[in-house]
Amino acid sequence: MPRPRLSVVVMGVSGTGKSSVAAGLAQLLGVPWIDGDDLHTPDAVARMRAGQPLADADRWPWLDRIGACLVDATAAPHGVVVACSALRRAYRDRLRAASPAPRCLQFVFLDGPPALIRQRMTQRSGHYMPPALLESQLQTLEAPDASEADVLHARIDTPVARIVAEVGAQLLQRTASDPTTKVSA
Repeated sequence: MPRPRLSVVVMGVSGTGKSSVAAGLAQLLGVPWIDGDDLHTPDAVARMRAGQPLADADRWPWLDRIGACLVDATAAPHGVVVACSALRRAYRDRLRAASPAPRCLQFVFLDGPPALIRQRMTQRSGHYMPPALLESQLQTLEAPDASEADVLHARIDTPVARIVAEVGAQLLQRTASDPTTKVSA
């Protein structure tokens, strides 16, 4: 029996573990995953690497590229998981607007104490996002509230494997119980 196509955005500020959780969810769900960081333009990456936060004008085209990946049923017929900060409600709404079947798009908000996030950022290597930009991300963040029913919340002080197992089960339950979701071929 085919299951509904499911697109998932794993969101939060830099350093919350979006890539690790997205990769784990994709493996659990049997779908590909995309690191939204790879969809930034080289200019945007250079600016962030230099410690300059992006403006909305930089983010809109990036969000449109992510939205196109979320709905590309040819490339990902059963769904896809994307790691994307999606810090503001307007950004999440832009991604929702790209989805032809809103219930097939779910968000996972990774949240935790800024001190833990800062520690993680200083310990990682090879990432262009410097810890100095964490404060601007925290200021930009509009944490999802109860009015955003398509958002699951996960604390980052929980092991990644547990986040993946618990959130994955909730995502599968949500799509299985919704008769309006588009079923993949």
